[in-house]
Amino acid sequence: MRIEDEIKQPVFRDDYQKTYINLIYTAGWLEVQQAAAFKPFGLTLPQFNVLRILRGQHPLPATVALLIDRMLDKTSNASRIVDRLEEKQFVTRRVCPANRRAVDIRITEKGLELLGRIEDEGVMSPARLGMGNLSAGEMHQLSDLLDKVRG
Repeated sequence: MRIEDEIKQPVFRDDYQKTYINLIYTAGWLEVQQAAAFKPFGLTLPQFNVLRILRGQHPLPATVALLIDRMLDKTSNASRIVDRLEEKQFVTRRVCPANRRAVDIRITEKGLELLGRIEDEGVMSPARLGMGNLSAGEMHQLSDLLDKVRG
């Protein structure tokens, strides 16, 4: 659906304003889609993001600093996210033997199994996230344009 119809605004000041509003609206729309997709698994999007980062590090540990650096949402509180994931037994936290001020965070087997179930059920499939409406070429072009926006 066109942004004009979604937000009931038929006229924009210019194409820059229209594109900016469309980008912000679409980002919010994608967050709602993802939140709904992760809810049956008892996860939030930032928790999923942390688990994916830890799986990428596996079997090596990560630190909170590494998680913050790699997280998609830089405003998320990584320490609290790790607390929640530890409560659910998806991660472990241990004092680093080499640096007692650092904490090693690792994904557990239970966390890896959860990510596998999420993938098996196609939660992040392009079609489920609205990206199935774009061709491979359009996806590539969109990604390049978003990179260009960030400079």
